[in-house]
Amino acid sequence: MNKRLLPGLISLLAAQPAFSLDLMETYEKALSYDSDIASSLAQFQAQQATSDVSKSALLPKISAVGSASYTSFEPRNIPGGANADELTRQLFSGDSYRTYRYGIELTQPLFRAQDWFSYEASQFQTEAAEAQYNLAQQQLILDVATAYFDVLRAKDTVTTAKATETAIQRQYEQAQERFDVGLIAITEVYEARASYDDARSQRIAADNDLNVAKEQLARLTGEYPDAMENLRQNFPLGRPEPMDPTSWETTAVEQNWSIQAAQRQFSASEASLKAAKSDHLPTLELSASYQETSLENALFTQQEGNQSIVSLSLTIPFYTGGGTQAGVREQRSLLTAAEQDLNTVRRDVRVNTRSLFLTVNNNIETASALEQTIISRRSALDATRAGYEVGTRNIVEVLDAERAYYVALRDYANARYDYLINSLQLKQAAGTLTPRDLIDLNNWLSAAAPGIGALANEKKTLDDPTQ
Repeated sequence: MNKRLLPGLISLLAAQPAFSLDLMETYEKALSYDSDIASSLAQFQAQQATSDVSKSALLPKISAVGSASYTSFEPRNIPGGANADELTRQLFSGDSYRTYRYGIELTQPLFRAQDWFSYEASQFQTEAAEAQYNLAQQQLILDVATAYFDVLRAKDTVTTAKATETAIQRQYEQAQERFDVGLIAITEVYEARASYDDARSQRIAADNDLNVAKEQLARLTGEYPDAMENLRQNFPLGRPEPMDPTSWETTAVEQNWSIQAAQRQFSASEASLKAAKSDHLPTLELSASYQETSLENALFTQQEGNQSIVSLSLTIPFYTGGGTQAGVREQRSLLTAAEQDLNTVRRDVRVNTRSLFLTVNNNIETASALEQTIISRRSALDATRAGYEVGTRNIVEVLDAERAYYVALRDYANARYDYLINSLQLKQAAGTLTPRDLIDLNNWLSAAAPGIGALANEKKTLDDPTQ
């Protein structure tokens, strides 16, 4: 079958040059250009810093302290009043002095349950951010592959649209010639012209779809490639391994990054609830300081000294205006929301994984059926053309057979691309998608590989058993 089929799928496009862009080069460009993956990385790094900030509340703090002050004192009454002697006046006259202090201070929290649980929550949030970053990396892999193969898909659609337009144009010209010599009625010419105009409009729409697909690829890479490597015709459409949807579902529940992110957010909400409840607990803090003091005034030119202080501070909150109870209610509601979000993500991943497993297998069956359909459509087209030549078929049947043949070619190409994208989506759902999957796909690309299409006059090629 392949000896007859594959030559009929040769594109009208020329072979791509050796410097064509491949899938891995596209992915590498996207890694350095795409803003979504850069944003996700920045958010992960920011959350790591946030966790370090929370941790610092549990660690000792050492700081240098210093102060300078100026004091002026003026007495209201002097013993003896106006009759006081000179010495008394000097002793009880106004005074001013300067004080300088500098030293070092150490504080160490001994018991702060709220800070501990807040730090625990921040650690879970960091793990959630990491899971989101890993998910973003997988999404970039999928986006690059989807955009890349969408361009190839659009190119194949343009190819088949052009081939359809060319074939129907030929039928229209032949109908016009047959009418001119009186072999057919003018209505057949009108039918052929209407089909040609329709094929031309579809080709114009296909050209636009190709331009849009290129824009989507450029959105990821920042470049518009002139040429891209195509998927080889002998690319195998293999079944998912293992061939058991339950196994894929189990793997997805364990490894899917969306589930892991939701699980970490749920754990963070649990820790935040504990932190809110601990607001009513006492706190204990140790502090120690050493200071040097210098005093200057009018009577004493200068005095110096030092002091060392060690203290324990115990704080027991009795009433905080209802804030503690309100905070607990808030965190309890947020915990419920996180739990329901986790349940939703799990259910969605389970359904999505099983659905993709079924879809990939359906893509394989569809591609296999369309492969045979191409041969059948080609045979039907040949028979319809022959019948038209002898007058047993009309032009409408010939045009319908032409369109059906090229539609089968296009649908076969789409089935292969659908298989590729759905296979990657299945691996993403299971949490196993890696750049290695792109490398494996890239090995099936070639600059010399033709796209799906058909030559305008391929009957001789199809019937040649040596091809």
